[in-house]
Amino acid sequence: MTRNVVGAGYGFGDWFLQRITAIAMMVYVVVLALCLLLGPELSRESWHALMSGAFMRVLSVVFILSVAYHAWVGVRNIWMDYIKPVGLRIALHSVTALTLIACAGWATQILWRL
Repeated sequence: MTRNVVGAGYGFGDWFLQRITAIAMMVYVVVLALCLLLGPELSRESWHALMSGAFMRVLSVVFILSVAYHAWVGVRNIWMDYIKPVGLRIALHSVTALTLIACAGWATQILWRL
């Protein structure tokens, strides 16, 4: 049996996934910027057409989920580092997780309603 003496043991995995989500968000921003710069004049119709395509919808959902996970790792680490009372830390973790899930769900619902 191996015992991890320092930390909870999920540091590298979370660090790595946070970098992956950062890359996914960067790709989305670049693709969106190129679509807006190279596309037709910006109007409600052109924006609707851009965001209604399956490729952009899927890319947008990946972006939304990436933002939520990226934020979760960052905020969770802040709570773990600076909030010492366990009950308060668990409450903050719960509120943070529920808020991020609700926001990601709401954003996805708005996107797929276009």
